[in-house]
Amino acid sequence: MKKMLAAAVSRVLSKVPVQKLTSRLLVASCNYSNQATFEIKQCDLYRLEEGPPAQTELTKEDALKYYRLMQTVRRMELKADQLYKQKFIRGFCHLCDGQEACYVGLEAGIRPTDHVITSYRAHGLCIMRGLTVRAVLAELMGRRGGCAKGKGGSMHMYAKNFYGGNGIVGAQVPLGAGIALACKYKGSDEICLALYGDGAANQGQLFEVYNMAALWKLPCVFVCENNRYGMGTAMERAAASTDYYKRGSFIPGLRVDGMDVLCVREATKFAADYCRSGKGPILMELQTYRYHGHSMSDPGMSYRSREEIQDVRRKSDPIMLLKDRMINSKLASVQELKAIDGEVRREIEEAAQCATADVEPSLEELGHHVYSSGPPFEVRGANQWIKFKSM
Repeated sequence: MKKMLAAAVSRVLSKVPVQKLTSRLLVASCNYSNQATFEIKQCDLYRLEEGPPAQTELTKEDALKYYRLMQTVRRMELKADQLYKQKFIRGFCHLCDGQEACYVGLEAGIRPTDHVITSYRAHGLCIMRGLTVRAVLAELMGRRGGCAKGKGGSMHMYAKNFYGGNGIVGAQVPLGAGIALACKYKGSDEICLALYGDGAANQGQLFEVYNMAALWKLPCVFVCENNRYGMGTAMERAAASTDYYKRGSFIPGLRVDGMDVLCVREATKFAADYCRSGKGPILMELQTYRYHGHSMSDPGMSYRSREEIQDVRRKSDPIMLLKDRMINSKLASVQELKAIDGEVRREIEEAAQCATADVEPSLEELGHHVYSSGPPFEVRGANQWIKFKSM
């Protein structure tokens, strides 16, 4: 009986073209979804009756996009670490690996025409705002092909509707409120995200800006990236209250899981809609974590343990969380994600090679771009006999 059944199956299969059979098998094995629904952590609310949804949808297209972007930022920062240790990059360099979900989620929740300003930990947002990896790495190495022509370095990178990269702790927040004032003055329906860290959250200038923004109902989202350490000081040792989302006092606030890109996306959409409706500013605290030290001069081990970092990597890594969701919900296969990983690695390597081979700007260009337009004028150098031309 078994022999007869096997013979019958063999006869049927022999009549089916091999190509058709293969394609049917592939279709059967690749039963993937184009969209999935996920439960996300509810935000803690302050002076708000309702907040972002606790459930969200994710399309396959968006999932792959977010995954690629987060891998790009992660790999770029690891390459920057390597280039710094090889002394291609010098000076200040603040890496953001571990905080990728913050940047991808923020960008996913706003419009390209909206405005963003941040602190010196800016590399991830540079990629979100449209800069290439090559432009970022070239700028880090002080090369002419950098996004600031090699004269800005790690802390001063700019793109369309992206205002840096600012080296003075907390100083970007008043500037962000000024950008929001311009948005309101022009009636453009645009908003500004003003980012700062938990270390800067104790500065007096922030509270002055909260007052002005609330008084004038500015369309500004104040975003506190709480990575638990201000330089080498744990937040509990520096702040009497670590509820940063309540620091606005008279400004509503949200506390968000900053390691989940979907949580950040939905919270950002909520905050952006709140500002666009004319209600004024809102404050978001993103609870996140950085794997590197404060800067490349900080090993990051004197104030926290290696076990703490490994524990966060194991339980809360933003790329791992998204990857697991995509695979478990059949939004992507392991092979698809491995292919993206390979493409990103090649992109980073090629960008690093091009940036390394680029030339440094000449000394004559030192005074260029002081202003965006206007007639050329002379800029005095280190002494009165040295003159540079501003173009």
